Amino acid sequence: MPGKHCMTLVALLVLLATGAHADQSRVPGGSWRSILPTGTAARTVYVAPFRLDRVPVTNAQFLEFVRTHPRWQRGRVPRVLADSAYLGQWQGPLELGATAGPDQPVTSISWFAARAFCESRGKRLPSWYEWERSAAADEHERDARGSAGWQQRVLGWYSKPSNRPLARVAAEKANVYGIHDLHGLVWEWVDDFNALMIAGDSREQGDPDLLKFCGTGALAIEDRDNYAVAMRIALLSSLDANSTTVNLGFRCAADDTEVSK
Repeated sequence: MPGKHCMTLVALLVLLATGAHADQSRVPGGSWRSILPTGTAARTVYVAPFRLDRVPVTNAQFLEFVRTHPRWQRGRVPRVLADSAYLGQWQGPLELGATAGPDQPVTSISWFAARAFCESRGKRLPSWYEWERSAAADEHERDARGSAGWQQRVLGWYSKPSNRPLARVAAEKANVYGIHDLHGLVWEWVDDFNALMIAGDSREQGDPDLLKFCGTGALAIEDRDNYAVAMRIALLSSLDANSTTVNLGFRCAADDTEVSK
């Protein structure tokens, strides 16, 4: 019998060791050439290894969160933390309804609410560099930004009407890291969104609900051909932390202590 108990204990320890990251994929660290200027003579930055949720947070997951954290329910959140459109697609504060399927990404979420959700799970929002590094991958390459096919696919999503019902998460193939939906489903919050600034003329096209805000400054984009990613920066740099839009969701990240490969 002791042997049986030892095996059970080993299985439990393995589960505990892996369970915290069961819904995340590891993205290795390394030098990264961002679309954003580094502010130094160096053209690259170092991104430490991290973990990122494989899919955006869903309506079902956020509903569970607001049930256990009532202060984040619609109607209870102060306007300083979320604007009047917060969770506006839900039927009620604790009811999803026909326009918000449980396996669709949750949207109309403020940065404050997204950050609170991630913290409740022992995680955090990803930084821009982390999100950009993850989103540069396709099914075969870690950095597919030079591929015309990758750029065309991303731009193709931007050209679609924004009033279509959202698809469920993970409906499309995962990238080389095992992460789904970084493009083609929703826009996503990053933790340092308010440090991103871009010239206003890059916001002339796109979803009018998303691009209705005014930016706070301008910067020189390193790769002006990468319009798809520049649109992301344009949106994020135009938001306030309490802003919500119908196509803006989020996913969580976590630090990783493994040796980068």
